[in-house]
Amino acid sequence: MAKIAGKGGAVSYDGGTEILGVKSWSVDYTADALETTDFVAAGVRSFIVGCSTWSGSCDGYHDGAPVAIGSIYDASFLEDDTAGNRWTGSVLFTGIHPSVSFDGVASITYDFQGTGALTVASV
Repeated sequence: MAKIAGKGGAVSYDGGTEILGVKSWSVDYTADALETTDFVAAGVRSFIVGCSTWSGSCDGYHDGAPVAIGSIYDASFLEDDTAGNRWTGSVLFTGIHPSVSFDGVASITYDFQGTGALTVASV
């Protein structure tokens, strides 16, 4: 599998509005493991898949008005500018964390919770 340079990455929401200044993002996509071990298993645990969930964050330099928290948006998380290198789904922005220091660039971090299915990058 080919390596991907992240320099073309981006985060957009609400039909293509890009969150300006973003320099990194991450998505945590997990599924519940439901234990089904019984007495017949002879001490070996077994599991089935339960519900999946996803959440994440993005951070970067403060550039423009912050995204409003408490609203659900359609969002896209681009790995680069190649077709198919995009994760998409509906998100609820749950936190905004601005940060400023006297000798640095104002930055901002967003936390989000996915709601519904996550479409995984296909490339």
